[in-house]
Amino acid sequence: MQWAKNWEADAIIAQWDHEGTNLLQELQIPVILQNLKQRSSYYSNLTGDYKGTGKLAAQFFAKKRYRNFAFYGNKGVIWSLERAEGYRLEIERIGGNYYYFESENLSDEQWGQSRIELEDWLISLPKPIALFACDDSFALQIAETCKLNNIKIPEDISLLGVDNDELLCNLSDPPISSIVLDVEKGGYEAGRLIHLLIEKKRTDPFNIIINPTRIELRQSTEKYNISNQYISDVVTYIENNFTDDISIESFTKIVPLSRRNLEIKFKNEMGISIYQFILNCRVEYFAMLLITTDRTLLDLALEAGFCDSKNISRVFKKFMGCSPAEYRKIHQQENSKDTSS
Repeated sequence: MQWAKNWEADAIIAQWDHEGTNLLQELQIPVILQNLKQRSSYYSNLTGDYKGTGKLAAQFFAKKRYRNFAFYGNKGVIWSLERAEGYRLEIERIGGNYYYFESENLSDEQWGQSRIELEDWLISLPKPIALFACDDSFALQIAETCKLNNIKIPEDISLLGVDNDELLCNLSDPPISSIVLDVEKGGYEAGRLIHLLIEKKRTDPFNIIINPTRIELRQSTEKYNISNQYISDVVTYIENNFTDDISIESFTKIVPLSRRNLEIKFKNEMGISIYQFILNCRVEYFAMLLITTDRTLLDLALEAGFCDSKNISRVFKKFMGCSPAEYRKIHQQENSKDTSS
């Protein structure tokens, strides 16, 4: 408080968990609070679609055919609790098994006893299992604990974090996959809306929603929960070559199965046909390119492996619910829509 007064601050972005004292009201300047324990009902919030992030993680693991799911959370923190809730609700919807563990965000000196409890929890989990950590820092704790206890990633535990902190994710062996958040757009919106508040063009509190955009894939999630080794080999081949012109006939050169037998076994293991799986890979890659580059739709469609550009809009809409152009526009406008509410 005194620092802000001495500095004659025009606005504040802060992490503040003492709203009940209402100290910040004395400043009479715009305040945006980054959520930690709870959202503010009086000030503007720098927040996120935390439940949506958890749902995205569960859907990602479900596509990899997991039936056992775990969450490792930061105790008492709103973004961790809501990510866990979104994750759990989607798992319950698909009929999976859910396991939960949480700890404080502890220093190295405090970590000893909690590490023992985390070790016991990880050892007790059924394997293989899909584990979603509340952020990359907590995911790294999982990776380090697994290494000390000879728990293999991704064979025993498929590990996913949040924030895509490249330093943390690549400190792990293997590197950790992570959900990417649109944090730069969140920062832009914070600056834009603070300007409107200072200029008295807006007076009411607002929420800046930072949304998940995609998953940055690394080795910690590269395995599918597939019991048939032949189908596992085919899936790996597709993921490495889906942008090329591949056919079902080419897979019979990889595994000793007839086309018909392969198609039946693949559908039984994966729940979809080989052709649908290839389309899934291409559409998801195309969608990632749409929101991470400014290149033309035709150029991106060709890169994603779609040779027939005439049908790309129809195929994309079937999988994603909208056309490629609409999908790009939605993601460009998503944050501004949230902040206007």
